[in-house]
Amino acid sequence: MISINDLTFLLGSRALYDEANWHIKPGERIGLIGANGTGKSTLLKIIVGEYAPSSGSVSMSKDLKIGYLNQDLLSYDSHHSILHVAMEAFERQNQLHDEIEELLKKIETDYSEDVLNKLSDKQQEFEALDGYNIEYRANEILAGLGFSTQDQLRPLNTFSGGWRMRVMLAKILLQTPDILLLDEPTNHMDLPSIKWLETYLLGFEGAIVIVSHDRYFLDKVVNKIVESRKGKLTPYAGNYTFYLEEKALRGEIQKGEFKNQQAKIKQEERLIERFRAKASKAKMAQSRMKALDKLERVEDVDDDNPTVNFQFKFSKPSGRHVIRIEGATKSYPNVEILENAEGVIEKGDKIALIGANGKGKSTLLRIIAGTEKFAGKCETGHNVTTTFFAQHQLESLHLDNTILEELQAFAPKHTDTELRGILGCFLFTGDDVFKKIRVLSGGEKSRVALAKSLTTDSNFLILDEPTNHLDIQSVNILIQALQQYEGTFIAVSHDRYFLDNVANKIWFIEEKNIKEYPGTYAEYEEWNSKRPQPTATPIPVKQEKEVKPKAEEKPLGTNPQQQLKKLNDQLRKTEEEIAAFEQSVKTIEAKLADEEVYSNSGKLAETNKEYTTAKFLLDTAQNTWEALASQIMELESK
Repeated sequence: MISINDLTFLLGSRALYDEANWHIKPGERIGLIGANGTGKSTLLKIIVGEYAPSSGSVSMSKDLKIGYLNQDLLSYDSHHSILHVAMEAFERQNQLHDEIEELLKKIETDYSEDVLNKLSDKQQEFEALDGYNIEYRANEILAGLGFSTQDQLRPLNTFSGGWRMRVMLAKILLQTPDILLLDEPTNHMDLPSIKWLETYLLGFEGAIVIVSHDRYFLDKVVNKIVESRKGKLTPYAGNYTFYLEEKALRGEIQKGEFKNQQAKIKQEERLIERFRAKASKAKMAQSRMKALDKLERVEDVDDDNPTVNFQFKFSKPSGRHVIRIEGATKSYPNVEILENAEGVIEKGDKIALIGANGKGKSTLLRIIAGTEKFAGKCETGHNVTTTFFAQHQLESLHLDNTILEELQAFAPKHTDTELRGILGCFLFTGDDVFKKIRVLSGGEKSRVALAKSLTTDSNFLILDEPTNHLDIQSVNILIQALQQYEGTFIAVSHDRYFLDNVANKIWFIEEKNIKEYPGTYAEYEEWNSKRPQPTATPIPVKQEKEVKPKAEEKPLGTNPQQQLKKLNDQLRKTEEEIAAFEQSVKTIEAKLADEEVYSNSGKLAETNKEYTTAKFLLDTAQNTWEALASQIMELESK
């Protein structure tokens, strides 16, 4: 499919790739990984032809369709609706639609056979290209990525960068390419959208190459890992977890080979030193020296997993209650976030605040930090000292400072040795600490900001997306740091591996209240998968009417027989609803096949909206039925 042969790419005097080789085969799902700065994004740009290799070649078939998602697409702007932008993927269908519209206008006055034949030919081609379903397909993918039906009609330029990236992803997916090249596709996505994307990619029939720092995402989606390291591309069969095991095994073998070779080299050097001065042995010594010079050296294994080896200290511990929220109410125009919400953060809590975008996670963090106005109370407990880390704080870094100077100014009580030790844990070693902030990448600035946050004298940390821009190595360091931290924290992140390794409580906003699950993220996921869900698809709360499962409408009582009776009643009602919704879907599908509808763009758009709504209601009812059936089976087995 794509063949990379002896690829060398120079960035200034540094070789990002040095005679690297890689062959991408049809149907492979590949995770391209490596530390920041090893050239992963550059390699994707070389494949699509944006960059030319310094030497070597990239070859592929001429008719290969490549779908390429990269962070540069954030700059794409349009006053058209996001539905219109997504449907730009259907270039030929859109062209045919316009031509059919023109012919339909022409036929009002010109009934000639030539016009009728042209119209018939265009309509046949349009139908063969599934043109009558393109709006439905666009609706479906945009809904999966978190856009409500109402949002799909809003102009692209009214959305933030993260949401624009989702629209561009939808457009690429609708083009049905032979291979997808995805550069950090989960950046700026919430957890429901990431899960939807995982499901979609698992059903994608073409090849996929994904650059990602999300370990759970890679484990779910890929069946092969290619590591970019020291200018080479090394393949590993399997997902990310297999890669870790295989790499550790290869490392042990390499370490043994290195030790054996070093012992052999030392032995040879002693023999050469011993006999080189003797005339009778000089020729033999020279021969051994030449053989030693030609020996292909085995490299020692580098430690890719540095450990955090310093203690996080604060001068005074907090009281038992760190934060107490009472009667918190907060809303924005057309969106209600909280209503009389309550919550308590106690000393030692490590809380992961999760949920879909638009549910108010960042708003709640700002309320806790005291930077957001709201109705109600948010009281800070005795001796609580707070540090709030948010992505906008990267902008507050002093660009003319070196990394070390930035930490010296922020944490004057720490010695230079302590600060350099902290920076070493965040992968700034040796002369790296003297780099100016202005020359750092986004990921490096995030590491500096995190190092600052963790050197504070704070016993309560508020962390808003701390894993953004961090590679897997840096995420591991942050995990270790927070595992050692003896204070209290609350964190928002879409990195499930991070959440599962640092949190002992889960908070989520539901029905305008703060709800808590007392356990790890993995335990929460298992519990959440078994309970009736408030909504069937990850659509933001901006939708005009939220459909709630019937299972939560009334308390079920305490008597098992009463519970079973009520659950069975609800199940029967849900089955009746499903039958009605199925009939509604069939009726609308028949309308979509009606020439009077599909030949009229206005009627077609209106009918497509009806279909999307009916399908959504059917999916919701089916999810409710499954949840109720699961509860009934559980009660009957007791």
